Amino acid sequence: MKNIVVLVSGGGTNLQALIDAQKSGKIVNGKITCVISSNPDAYALERAAQNDIETAVIRRKDFSEFDEYDIALTTLLKEKHADLVVLAGFMTILGSKVIAAFENRIINIHPALIPSFCGEGFYGLRVHEAALKKGVKVSGATAHFVNEECDGGPIIIQKAVEVKNGDTPETLQRRIMEQAEWKILPEAVSLFCQDKIKVVNNIAVIGD
Repeated sequence: MKNIVVLVSGGGTNLQALIDAQKSGKIVNGKITCVISSNPDAYALERAAQNDIETAVIRRKDFSEFDEYDIALTTLLKEKHADLVVLAGFMTILGSKVIAAFENRIINIHPALIPSFCGEGFYGLRVHEAALKKGVKVSGATAHFVNEECDGGPIIIQKAVEVKNGDTPETLQRRIMEQAEWKILPEAVSLFCQDKIKVVNNIAVIGD
């Protein structure tokens, strides 16, 4: 059974999707053992508490140097015996030490079909604003491993979602969450926990 540690900053809707998937047996050979927040007031911490999941808070602003924060987060994840780290709306940049220590063991969900509308500056509603401005007919979500290139890690799963006439960034965001993010993030986590993902030449290969 692999220990899953989820990093959060806000409301925790993706965390809730993971909790629900775990309860329904959709996450095989894995268990959420800790939720770590960059924000002590994040509602995600309440979601964790309601489900008897251990929590911790680590704030970037409590460290004068980024390197100190990077080391502290790496140490905390190791103390929690994290086999897999999941970014579920974590709004603080990860440092090179965390990424190196957990190579191909950090999964992020991005609300677009990478390589479209991704990279530095593309987060939250900005992603959907850019998609609508471009006039794309489909968007979606991507579950991927995290490396030092923003949104540049190996792609695990993608799911497309229709863009409808009259969509606003808010309506598109909601549809992508419901139809894609909340489905493929637990699926990617379960695949990892079953050792079904291999990374070859920066490409994630899904086995049987």
